Amino acid sequence: MNNYKSISEILSTEKPFQHLKSSVDGYRAVDEFSKIFPELSKVAKAKKYDNGILFIHTENSVWRSELNLNKQTMLKKINAYFEKKIINNIKFI
Repeated sequence: MNNYKSISEILSTEKPFQHLKSSVDGYRAVDEFSKIFPELSKVAKAKKYDNGILFIHTENSVWRSELNLNKQTMLKKINAYFEKKIINNIKFI
């Protein structure tokens, strides 16, 4: 009898791995930020992910303010890109 599971089966079903899986997904959002928002590549860069929060470095305070006004739209677009809720909040730095 084969009791072995693939890594994808373990990551998708085992509770202890849920934190690991969400962290991996969050870091994918950091890596793929420029693919999701190519128009922002010169003014904003995703720097890190921590506990559901994506930290984005902006070129200056004007862009930080403008992006902050569009935070909800950005959240929806990021989560739609991954087809699940990965990011709960965005902080602009």
